[in-house]
Amino acid sequence: MPTGSILVADDDAAIRTVLNQALSRAGYEVRSCGNAATLWRWVSQGDGDLVITDVVMPDENAFDLLPRIKKARPDLPVIVMSAQNTFMTAIRASERGAYEYLPKPFDLKELISIVGRALSEPKKADLRRVNDEQDNIPLVGRSPAMQEIYRLLARLMQTDLTVMIAGESGTGKELVARALHDYGKRRSGPFVAINMAAIPRDLIESELFGHEKGSFTGATTRNPGRFEQAEGGTLFLDEIGDMPMEAQTRLLRVLQQGEYTTVGGRTPIKTDVRIIAATNKDLRTLIQQGLFREDLFFRLNVVPLRLPPLR
Repeated sequence: MPTGSILVADDDAAIRTVLNQALSRAGYEVRSCGNAATLWRWVSQGDGDLVITDVVMPDENAFDLLPRIKKARPDLPVIVMSAQNTFMTAIRASERGAYEYLPKPFDLKELISIVGRALSEPKKADLRRVNDEQDNIPLVGRSPAMQEIYRLLARLMQTDLTVMIAGESGTGKELVARALHDYGKRRSGPFVAINMAAIPRDLIESELFGHEKGSFTGATTRNPGRFEQAEGGTLFLDEIGDMPMEAQTRLLRVLQQGEYTTVGGRTPIKTDVRIIAATNKDLRTLIQQGLFREDLFFRLNVVPLRLPPLR
């Protein structure tokens, strides 16, 4: 029979009751409260072997309380619950030191399993604490599909691998790209996004690579492109399936040689950017139709990441 003392904090009395009953049946001693102040008092007194807390409470946000808890008791695992089922909520929970993030509503069996794992591996909870200097950011999430996404993202945070994000419109492709940048090695550099579907096809090369003065009608000054703007950071190429074939050829050259020339320019410019691409189209179908370069696809599809549909 499992043993251990669990502290539950949630301002919803019904949730406290459900958790009390479920955890008690599982063999745990449970104490519950409806505010952060009481939880902090218990924790600071050394009570409890594990904490389960909601994010939003009447007196203090759990994300503000978490760093204090981890500073006072670094080995105390904290499971965070939230009705704010967003990708960034999961990231923030991990960043602040949560052992696990559970979106509401959640499966009680899953919760009991997580509690058991946390209590049987107390030292690993400390290893999951996250800050900007660590090598990994563990991300956890709601559905099994999203949990796999978070685990993969956690491994990608400290790499410069090119990532291809596929998914329907509205599934958060740019949000994922921003997270990879904001919590990755290039976070001190710029994040620059360009949507291929939103730019006239004859201007995409100029937008990407910049142009020299006089390179075409209306080019009255030199204009830096997105590659130059993103130097040292991340360039997010959204809706890459809408990129014209001519621009695809230039992009492939950048990926192969690490340099490009501006429109109207002759001097190669070295570039140091991480490329993250995204699409809501089936690029393999576009390849068969002759609308997308297969060699570019393989250069971009180093790490494929498919986001589950919203429905």
